[in-house]
Amino acid sequence: VQLQASGGGLVQAGGSLRLSCAASGRPFNQYALGWFRQAPGKEREFVAAISRNGYNTHYADSVTGRFTIARNNVERTVALQMNSLKSEDTAVYYCASDYARRPEIVKVTANDYHNWGQGTQVTVSS
Repeated sequence: VQLQASGGGLVQAGGSLRLSCAASGRPFNQYALGWFRQAPGKEREFVAAISRNGYNTHYADSVTGRFTIARNNVERTVALQMNSLKSEDTAVYYCASDYARRPEIVKVTANDYHNWGQGTQVTVSS
């Protein structure tokens, strides 16, 4: 699966952005999906993940209640709606996918993923 992320940009604190990731290649509905981010000088960290069937999601504590992950298996996309953005959300955001044997599996660590998009920059000004 090849992934192409988009939707990043500059936004003021308290604002919103919607990231999208489009996939091509193998059957999209066989893959668990996730979003990660990496700020300058920091390691890549988990943000949100969703199962193959879209019924199960998991979020990092730092974004719970503010971010929402959703997938559309027909359009082969995964989105990350980000609300109430904070300056500490500034980072390059990456989408990722990996084959999941069962439809309910959610993958939350970077080592679980073998396919990565190119990243999109999100900058939140305070």
